[in-house]
Amino acid sequence: MTSAVEEPTPRRRGRPGKDQETVLREAIELFNLQGYDATSMGDLAARLGFTKSALYHHVPSKEHLLQQALDEALDNLSEAVAAARADSSVTALERLRRAVRGSVDVLIEHLPAVTLLLRVRGNTPAEVAALKRRRELDAQLAQLVADAAAEGGIRTDIPADLISRLLFGMVNSLAEWVRPSGRTSPDTIADALTAIAFEGLLAPL
Repeated sequence: MTSAVEEPTPRRRGRPGKDQETVLREAIELFNLQGYDATSMGDLAARLGFTKSALYHHVPSKEHLLQQALDEALDNLSEAVAAARADSSVTALERLRRAVRGSVDVLIEHLPAVTLLLRVRGNTPAEVAALKRRRELDAQLAQLVADAAAEGGIRTDIPADLISRLLFGMVNSLAEWVRPSGRTSPDTIADALTAIAFEGLLAPL
């Protein structure tokens, strides 16, 4: 009876202690700090303590990192909105509320990637593709608003697309000041924004 021969464990490319996830996190931070266009692979290599050639053992290009970062933000936002839209057992207003709450949760949990997404201007193929996905997501959110208005859950004297822009503009503004490690917990922020968006600032009667 022959003994099984163990397959050798594949060697991780690049230097020990620096995996692709680490490279991506550092790249996102640097893109947000300096701007994507102003950041070179040499800058990223220096930040990681690599040579430039060693960095290319981890990633093929700067735009590949940008694409991964934008996909992280968009995939998670899309999942949150899709989950809210999928539940037909609740009212359209509740689906809209869940989409808002889910968007806040994603923004805080994936803050660096979402911040980068909010700053893209379509200067590269990855940015163009991301902006296209954002427009599709915006259309889904506007439809949630329209559905809630059609059911009588929200006011109808303001166009649905304008409500959607204002509502999710408030969500996106969190990227300018919120910090996951700050004094206010992510849940408290999400609860407060959702309450203000749907109940307003007036004290309850």
